[in-house]
Amino acid sequence: MIRSLKYIISKNTVPYYNLALEEYLLFSTEPDEMVFYLWQNKNTVVIGRNQNPYRECKISDIKKDGSHIVRRLSGGGAVYHDSGNLNFTFLVRHENNDVNKQLSVILKALQLLGINAQASGRNDITVDGKKFSGNAFYRSKDYCYHHGTLLIDVDIENLSKYLNVSASKLKSKGVSSVKSRVANLKDYKKDLTIETVKDALLSAVSEVYDLAPQRILDEELDKNKIRELENKFSSNYFIYPNKFNYQIEMQERFPWGEIQLLFNLKDNIIESVRAYSDALDEQFILYIPEVMKDCLFSETSLIDAIDKIPLKNELSHQIATDIKELIIKNLNES
Repeated sequence: MIRSLKYIISKNTVPYYNLALEEYLLFSTEPDEMVFYLWQNKNTVVIGRNQNPYRECKISDIKKDGSHIVRRLSGGGAVYHDSGNLNFTFLVRHENNDVNKQLSVILKALQLLGINAQASGRNDITVDGKKFSGNAFYRSKDYCYHHGTLLIDVDIENLSKYLNVSASKLKSKGVSSVKSRVANLKDYKKDLTIETVKDALLSAVSEVYDLAPQRILDEELDKNKIRELENKFSSNYFIYPNKFNYQIEMQERFPWGEIQLLFNLKDNIIESVRAYSDALDEQFILYIPEVMKDCLFSETSLIDAIDKIPLKNELSHQIATDIKELIIKNLNES
């Protein structure tokens, strides 16, 4: 049970710092508390834990414009942040992680502002059928976070300028372009500002959890630990994958997301594997290279490898089933 509600609002707009602070807060959260974190990144493409930046975003345009690319810990797809976007994070221990209740905070805040929104699909919040918030989730042992975006007054043109959104993804959403799928909250309330949304969110989280939020002060933070984490998030090693030579590719989009498997073989033995995906279950995807390494490249061996991955929920069961069908399909065609 949550007995303590704390909050922190980052004054920094550098994404490496903000993601470092998020991870620091995650592992500092006590068993009976929730930390509510609000933050903004300046001109940034944020990719999911298992995505390939060379495939997901237009790196040369991003760098030319002085924008940032950063990789987060959670799964899901690439998103664009600028000063018209506000990010939120709920940080709790596993026993207190209630995604529906956390989403109700966002919906309540918008209700307070006079905007009628709905949770939609696997991780979106929409208004009039248009997405203004994407959500993603991360768990490490007993520590969990749920974070998301709020498009308030974002430059929608840059969503198309910086992101490579696959035609299959747009088709699965029933739209022809990114711009036709998303909306700014300011379109529904002209006088909306970042500050009024922050105030509404703090009021909503207090109302939903029936607790008065206590602010975390800067002097309470361990600056050295945050700096170490910032170095990780800003490193090319963490953001960009090494060059990978492969002979075989398997790829398909499912309702839970897209999967791309790249195999490097020697004498029909898998020497190495890359798995790229925008699946929300980032842990399942991270297991794939580990369980497939040194396997015989055969239907039986690959399916046996997938069966070694822990299945923690309905989503991971579905991912396992679909990847096994993808393997069978590809090997029967070869």
